[in-house]
Amino acid sequence: MKENATEQDVPEILIVDDMQANVHIISLMLKAKGYKVRSALSGTLALQTAKENPPDLILLDINMPEMNGYEVCQWLKADNILKEIPVIFITGLTETDDLVKAFSIGAVDYIAKPFQVEEVCARVKTHLRLRRLQIELSKSVSELQKALQDIRTLRGIIPICANCKSIRDDAGAWQEVENYVREHSDADFSHSLCPACAKKLYPGIELDKDE
Repeated sequence: MKENATEQDVPEILIVDDMQANVHIISLMLKAKGYKVRSALSGTLALQTAKENPPDLILLDINMPEMNGYEVCQWLKADNILKEIPVIFITGLTETDDLVKAFSIGAVDYIAKPFQVEEVCARVKTHLRLRRLQIELSKSVSELQKALQDIRTLRGIIPICANCKSIRDDAGAWQEVENYVREHSDADFSHSLCPACAKKLYPGIELDKDE
């Protein structure tokens, strides 16, 4: 988390657990670290609040009535807007099958109860940082792709000879249209003759109607 961060820069964490005592304890420790915290006491409320205002990270219990944590996670990962939010399961289930299922449906981490304050805060900090780096990388890739597309796209005013149709490049040299377009785009050429030129060069040729 950035020093002297503005209100918008402070990460927001959603805690989902049907036990109010657990929510209270985790909220206190995360607020003490400077995070903004919201909570939901059921899976249904968790999905509702996440859709209304997507958090930066979700701490999710598994054993909850009506909709368990696995189901909540699956709903989150099926939503195009919410699917990239990191989900950390925090639960008393510690069997290998539980771990495998948690990761297979999209969780980024798993914290066993009873938990240590330092462990929860360290994992939250790590995954918030990874998420921020992921967003920055995605943005950089998008900007690079746009830049490459712009490089390969002809833009602006192109000086062209009114007689021979040669084009003057940025260095002031004149070159044929084919060479200029080939150097400034991904286009290639397939040579042919238009009907008017074909008749002019070969007066006796008979052209198909489709040509």
